[in-house]
Amino acid sequence: MLVVAVVAWPIGLAVWANGKVQHTPALSGAANTPGTTYLLTGSDSRADGAVGEDGTEGARTDTILLLHVPDSGPTALISLPRDTYVDIPGHDPSKLNAAFSWGGAPLLVQTVEGLTGLTVDHYAEIGMAGVEQIVDAVGGVNLCHDANVNDPDSGMVWVAGCHDVAGEQALAFARMRKADPTGDVGRAERQRQLIGAVMGKVKPSQLLFRPTQQVALIDAGTQALTVSDETGIVDMGRLALAFRAANGADGITGTPPIASIDYRPGGNVGSTVLLDPDLAPAFWVAIADGSLPAGPVGGMPGA
Repeated sequence: MLVVAVVAWPIGLAVWANGKVQHTPALSGAANTPGTTYLLTGSDSRADGAVGEDGTEGARTDTILLLHVPDSGPTALISLPRDTYVDIPGHDPSKLNAAFSWGGAPLLVQTVEGLTGLTVDHYAEIGMAGVEQIVDAVGGVNLCHDANVNDPDSGMVWVAGCHDVAGEQALAFARMRKADPTGDVGRAERQRQLIGAVMGKVKPSQLLFRPTQQVALIDAGTQALTVSDETGIVDMGRLALAFRAANGADGITGTPPIASIDYRPGGNVGSTVLLDPDLAPAFWVAIADGSLPAGPVGGMPGA
């Protein structure tokens, strides 16, 4: 009976978890490129209760991450600033997150593929309220920021230094942008820090004999989660392992090379982030083939 229970539990858990995840058509059907590429977004939806009512309807992608596992070489987790100036299929060039506003996940996927040259194999979107629930499920995390902050838009109130925080504070930490002089780039750095902190709290060996915590984590992680139709719970497990690898000593984290964080192309686009036209193409090739050395990459002009 004990052996049957040990075998049946993970199977039943996987079936239950898979049934909780919502699916959506997202992938472009483009020809495969080497390795495995995940596109991960944080949806700042008014419908999920993550942010207060301010008259904005629908959802935005304030978090856009590209996670690539090459056939050989280091796994890379690259933050794509939401204000990155890009070509959007069927539309005039604009900010990257406009692709999601105009065409949802399918148009965002196509836009990212055009920007990076990498075919997206799996898409995952989590409502920002899910971030709060996941942090609470792991018992909180320790986060660091070297400036005092009092930002009413995100709700982040911070005294410079490192602090143990619960879900609500962690969500504000990940959302804050306007009080950061580096804007979207600084927010991307904090989001990667938060991801690393959460992954550091989730130890597979510890979870093995803690079924209650397994259920709590899966429940928190899936109730606000939407993935591409082709993505199942096994793929999500591989995604989690890739996250851990990218945030480890042998992984790559950062942003693409940036030429300007205040590029103004004109029209109604406003201020955008311009990737370095000389360095970015080679950067994406190196991410794809695994030839970049491990460590932090990209960042602000001159960094």
